Amino acid sequence: MADFIVHIIVPVAIFAFIAGFTLFAVYAERKIAGFVQDRLGPMETGKYGLMQTLADILKLLQKEFITPSAADKILFAVAPIVIFVAVFIGFSVIPWAPDFIPANTNTGLFFIMAIVAIDAIGILMAGWGSNNKYSLLGSIRAIAQMVSYELPVGLSLIAAVMITQTLNLNDIAYLQGIASPEQIYFMGFWNVTDIGGIFAWHIFQAPHLLIVYAIFFIASLAECNRAPFDIPEAESELIGGFHTEYGGIKFAFLFLAEYAMMFLVAILGVVIFLGGWNSPLPNVGSLRLADWTTGLGWGIVWTLLKSLTIVGIQMWIRWTLPRFRADQLMTLCWKILIPLAFVCLAISGLWRILVML
Repeated sequence: MADFIVHIIVPVAIFAFIAGFTLFAVYAERKIAGFVQDRLGPMETGKYGLMQTLADILKLLQKEFITPSAADKILFAVAPIVIFVAVFIGFSVIPWAPDFIPANTNTGLFFIMAIVAIDAIGILMAGWGSNNKYSLLGSIRAIAQMVSYELPVGLSLIAAVMITQTLNLNDIAYLQGIASPEQIYFMGFWNVTDIGGIFAWHIFQAPHLLIVYAIFFIASLAECNRAPFDIPEAESELIGGFHTEYGGIKFAFLFLAEYAMMFLVAILGVVIFLGGWNSPLPNVGSLRLADWTTGLGWGIVWTLLKSLTIVGIQMWIRWTLPRFRADQLMTLCWKILIPLAFVCLAISGLWRILVML
């Protein structure tokens, strides 16, 4: 009975977090866009416009369910659920704090890559089921982009896994802090196992892992269809892309999935490259900052702060860089990121053999 209750509470808590994060993120993005464009953003609904996003969500939830007469009604109705559930399940293997993980599995990284890939099927269902040429073009663009950029994402993660020697996300986080079961070396020569903090993050354990994280970050933007890779939703060309025909709660699920995906790739990058739930504060002599700022409570704080910082950078990029053309997007993937990821993969193998053994 207790296990049953836990299995109900955990998914509900994760869903509540995603919903709350989306409300916060939409408001934050509007304010960041306003700042970048030298304006105020939402200001009318609530103090400083704080209630604007809530008002928009309430309006969406009250809208009528409208299905185009020529649409495939089953595909059209199921697609938003498939897209959201694929992203939602990905959170099940994310470690939020030391040993605080919904599903602690030894193949967590493999699982998250496999389950999130189902997102592409939902997007195809949305575009095809809408029976709208703009939706279909948007879904085809999105799938081509996602399938292409899954390669640099996967290669960058493999390059990191070759260093960590594990697919367990909780173990990967442990390998970047003072509780690490192995010795940690800054750039391969300075033992920082007892120091911890930012010096123990994976991007500093080997010089090429900083490039690997850059590849992962850029490719993850494309996986989320975020600017400058938002070609599938190019408003000037495709109206709204694969979600052109959606409204009401169906559009709300697509909206939730987009922002949930943003946070998912951000927290995945944090866990693998940026220390996970470990404190960024190092031990300095008798000042044991890493010792007293690592634990269950602090772990959740550091995970959220790091992840939200990455999400903020994603938003900043959206309102700073112009949209790529389709040929530029594919050139970046196939001619730059993938070859560079293969080089980093080879370096990871050599680093593991020559430096870590």
